[in-house]
Amino acid sequence: MDQVEQDRGRPPAAPRLVRHSVRGQILDALRAALVSGELAPGEVYSGPVLGARFGVSATPVREAMQQLALEGAVEVVPNRGFRVTERAESDLSDLAEVRALIEVPTMLRLARTVEPGRWRALRPLAEAATAAAARGDRTAYAEADRAFHSAVLALAGNAQLVDVAAGLHRRAQWPPAGAPVPRQADLVADAAEHMALLEALIAQDLPVVQSLVREHFTGAH
Repeated sequence: MDQVEQDRGRPPAAPRLVRHSVRGQILDALRAALVSGELAPGEVYSGPVLGARFGVSATPVREAMQQLALEGAVEVVPNRGFRVTERAESDLSDLAEVRALIEVPTMLRLARTVEPGRWRALRPLAEAATAAAARGDRTAYAEADRAFHSAVLALAGNAQLVDVAAGLHRRAQWPPAGAPVPRQADLVADAAEHMALLEALIAQDLPVVQSLVREHFTGAH
């Protein structure tokens, strides 16, 4: 069998890549809508309606929603679509506690072992969060916030830790039902904590690092 005949028997790769790309884009858009509150807790959304909104078929929307269901953001409502999960303030407190159990000791260990140059490399991420906060862009800030925390934890060299922490962080950013919209001043203050923490890590000022890390998670950021 020559190469032409072999190629005829192979399925084309491009459509699969395009489909995954669309699904990924829809997933990112839905995650942003959850953070902004545009997808409201308790409301039911159907695949066809959301597909029309994004200008795509219902299939990639349903696939993205299934991923969000695995993450706990939505739940399947048979024959209707997906309901955005309703959560209480206590859920945020619980998530903050679990995140602190994972991230605080890791950050404190890294503060003692990572050289200043590697911390300096994270400055653009902290600056991106600062810029998003200054614009009052909650969605961009949420992404920058996760990126900064993930980059810090990545220095531990444990991909599983980074993945688990990122999932918890994402869930902590979904607003509970009836929660007020975060003020721009809150975003600016949170971003300032990132910068202060990074400068203390670069300076290897362990007492300040310890204080800032614990305060950051006490505020459930």
